[in-house]
Amino acid sequence: MGLRDVICQKLADTIASKPVEATSRDIKLTKLPRRAHAIIGMRRAGKTSFLHQCLQERLAAGTPREALVYFSFEDERLGGLTAAGLNWILEEYFARYPQFRDGQKVTFFFDEIQVVPGWETFVRRILDSESLEVFVSGSSAKMLSREVATSLRGRATETTVFPFSFREFLRHRGIAPPEDPAFVPKAQRSQLDRLCRAFITEGGFPEAQELPDSVRVALLQSYVDTVIFRDVVERHNVTSIVALRRLTRQLLGASGGLFSIHRFLNDLKSQGVAASKDTLHALLGHLEDAFLVRMVPMATSSERQRQSNPRKIYPVDAGLGHAFDRSGKANVGHALENLVEVELERRGCELGYVRTEDGFEVGFLATPRTGAPLLMQVCAELNDPAMVDRELRALEAARAAHPRATRWLITLGTADAMELQAQVPKGTTVKPAWQWFLEGEPAA
Repeated sequence: MGLRDVICQKLADTIASKPVEATSRDIKLTKLPRRAHAIIGMRRAGKTSFLHQCLQERLAAGTPREALVYFSFEDERLGGLTAAGLNWILEEYFARYPQFRDGQKVTFFFDEIQVVPGWETFVRRILDSESLEVFVSGSSAKMLSREVATSLRGRATETTVFPFSFREFLRHRGIAPPEDPAFVPKAQRSQLDRLCRAFITEGGFPEAQELPDSVRVALLQSYVDTVIFRDVVERHNVTSIVALRRLTRQLLGASGGLFSIHRFLNDLKSQGVAASKDTLHALLGHLEDAFLVRMVPMATSSERQRQSNPRKIYPVDAGLGHAFDRSGKANVGHALENLVEVELERRGCELGYVRTEDGFEVGFLATPRTGAPLLMQVCAELNDPAMVDRELRALEAARAAHPRATRWLITLGTADAMELQAQVPKGTTVKPAWQWFLEGEPAA
């Protein structure tokens, strides 16, 4: 069977198939004319499922099934396909549905299209010459998912797919999130408290939900191995594999910790591992580009200070932190802070941590695209008065440098949050994590 025959068969199969059912995601697309939708994110976070969700939404809105084409390039029969051959997809499709050309809006979902050399020119051309809506996604070794968007040179809008949010975590379990998270009965509040603690442990990767601990840890570790070897080693021809593995374990096992390249380099040298500072900077960048880790710099207007001070490192999901924890005991506070960091990114905030002149530190200064910035501390348990006092004093100290920012303390227990709210300084909001997670909206 030739390449053109394979394409013809895949088109017939996909149009005849039923849309794939998956947990609905609260992800908003930015819609601009003659722009492709670039769906990016870490492997296994749910990009392909989201493409099928977009297909189902258009089907429910009245688009004919024949005008919705999901086409995956992760097929060994397509080996050797070039950009010129991509045009066969359109030729074969419109040969069978000529009534849709320049009439009915047709949507193509191109999954893993980046395995085809020169795919960008094909997508740009059809955006200009055809009446089409185009989705592209991918995370293969030949091109990291973020490069799917940048390769289109301004002809795409990016949409990042993170692992499940808490709202999606509930929906995956068949639990309807409350319409008003601030007004729920006691029994439901207790249930949400309990499920939030489960979310902190399990994280949000769709395939990892409700698995036994040992199975989930092995699965998440396999995800990381795939990222290391396919998205970093193969993609960038990395030879410092020992340094890369140790760097990855260090970053994932110390969620929310300050990371210094200089200090880590000295640790490697003491262990007899050869690496240069430039190599470690490059490896760190590769891991961030692959969406395995997120980096939060110090919040400052000085670029020199931002570059010279250590950054905080967070896994893209708290489940990865548990899978690589080396302490032998779960750190609930670090995991909750990790989930808050990812949620702030999901809401489209620019992030930094604050260090005040008198030595206090605030976990996040979050600047949304619109509205006032937020100063946010995360304190899982409020049973240590001295620790709570320190967190609140840090918020007050940061207030001087950021007077427009609202002040937040996120914790786990609802009852503790309600009790502390009556005692904190005016202008500071104490909120249980489950409620804060459910009240937010993803960025458009």
